[in-house]
Amino acid sequence: MNSPEIERLIQLLAKLPGLGPRSARRVALHLMKKRDGLLTPLAEALGAAAEAVRTCSVCGNLDTRDPCHVCTDPRRDQSTLCVVEEVGDLWALERTNSFKGLYHVLGGTLSALEGIGPDDLSIAALVNRARRPEVSEVILALNATVEGQTTAHYVTDRLTECDVTVSRLAHGVPVGGELDYLDEGTLTAALRARRPF
Repeated sequence: MNSPEIERLIQLLAKLPGLGPRSARRVALHLMKKRDGLLTPLAEALGAAAEAVRTCSVCGNLDTRDPCHVCTDPRRDQSTLCVVEEVGDLWALERTNSFKGLYHVLGGTLSALEGIGPDDLSIAALVNRARRPEVSEVILALNATVEGQTTAHYVTDRLTECDVTVSRLAHGVPVGGELDYLDEGTLTAALRARRPF
């Protein structure tokens, strides 16, 4: 029904997170209608990003230079490493503007079901970074999922050979959350992580 070019565009768009085949068709149609204002600039931006963006060899962030801007910023606290699963998690923490240390992107979590083991993640590189004398704390900012917690325990075990304090992000009641709407796991974590008022 559609030309091969349009079908290829729809198939590629459908591979993006949150887009299924129908949503991909709608996006493709919208792009075609806004060819000059959206499709052409988007194609140029994608080409430029594919050409210029690379993975930081130190932390795993995405940037146009290697090492990335975060790793080379002299104002960063060199004593603290924040471990995240994916680059999107790093970007989320950076948006808060509250963490001034360095990051380490694991590239995922351990998952026996998906066949992802320790060698598939950058855990060995993390241990090497944590051995540096200036590093005193490693913060585990991993998702509160079964895989995230499994990965956190494994990483903690691997870091016992390093002279660092290992901490993790607090879990519990979100700001603006109402107790009646929270699940039992979140409430249990909040009670365990309570602190003086």
